[in-house]
Amino acid sequence: MTNSFRASDGTTLQYRRWTPTDRPPRATVLALHGIQSHGGWYLRSSQRLADAGFEVTFLDRRGSGLSTSLRGHALHADRLINDVAHAARAIRMERGPECPLILMGVSWGGKLALASALAFPKLFDATALLYPGLCPFVRPTWYQHWRLWWAQAVGWGHVRVAIPLNDPALFTDTPQWREFIRRDELALHRVTVDFLAANLDLNQRLETQLERVQGNALLMRAGRDAIIDNNATRALFARMTSAQRTVIEYPAARHTLEFEPDPEPFFQDLIAWMESLPGVASEASSPRSIRPAPPLVTR
Repeated sequence: MTNSFRASDGTTLQYRRWTPTDRPPRATVLALHGIQSHGGWYLRSSQRLADAGFEVTFLDRRGSGLSTSLRGHALHADRLINDVAHAARAIRMERGPECPLILMGVSWGGKLALASALAFPKLFDATALLYPGLCPFVRPTWYQHWRLWWAQAVGWGHVRVAIPLNDPALFTDTPQWREFIRRDELALHRVTVDFLAANLDLNQRLETQLERVQGNALLMRAGRDAIIDNNATRALFARMTSAQRTVIEYPAARHTLEFEPDPEPFFQDLIAWMESLPGVASEASSPRSIRPAPPLVTR
C-alpha cells in the first residue's frame, strides 16, 4: 500500500506499507533507503517481514523516490532527522507503546537511522543497519569540503551535483537487478549542495556522539561491498554502547543484499534477529485477528 503524510514543514512525503494479513503486528519497522534508491527497491524483504508478522513502513526520503518535491534536496540534517521522528511518532500513536518500533536503515539510510536514534533515543526500541553508509570508500577531500562551504556561503545551496554511484555493478552482480537499477526512473542521480552539507553534518554527529546510541543494534555486511568500507564500519559499530550488538556478514555478497541471487538467508537472519528482540510477540502467541493499519497522520 502506498500512502502519504505531511512533514512538520508541510512537505508531502510518500511511504509504502506492508501489514500482516492475519494477525496484529508482532513489531513495526520504520525503514529508510539509501542515497540513490527508494522503497521500491525493497519489495521482497518488506513482504517477507510482513509474512513473518512484522509491519513495515518504508519512507521515501524527501526529494527521493515517490517523494518528488525538490528532488535531491534537503535544507539541513535536522530536517531529515525530523522527518524520521515525525513518522515514528505517528507510528507510535497508531500502534501504541506496547508494539516495539524498530528503525531500519539501508545503505546511506543507515547513517540517517543512527543520527535519528541519537537525536530521539526514546522513540526507537532497536536499530537495524543493513550495509550502512557510515564509512564509504569515496569520501570528500579537504578541498571538496572547502568548495562545498563556499557554494553554500554564496547562495548556491540548490545547485545539484552528481552522485558517484551510477554503475549498477557497484550494487549487485545479478544481471536482472543491474538492469532494474539501470532502468529505474525513480532512482536519484543528483543531489543539491545543501544535501551534501547535511550529509557532512550527519557524519560529524556520528563521529562525535556514536557512543550514546542505545538499544539493541544489528549490523549486516556484504563481504564484497565496493561502496562501503567494511573494516571501518565494523570499528565504528563497535563504539556503540548498545545493550546488544549483532554482526552478520555475507562473504560472497555485493552491496545490496536484496539483489543477491538467493536473498532468503539474509531475509531469514533479519527476521530471526527481530524475533529475538524484547517485547516482540512470538508466532505462537500472536492472535488471529487484525486491526487495520491507518495511514500516517499529522498531529
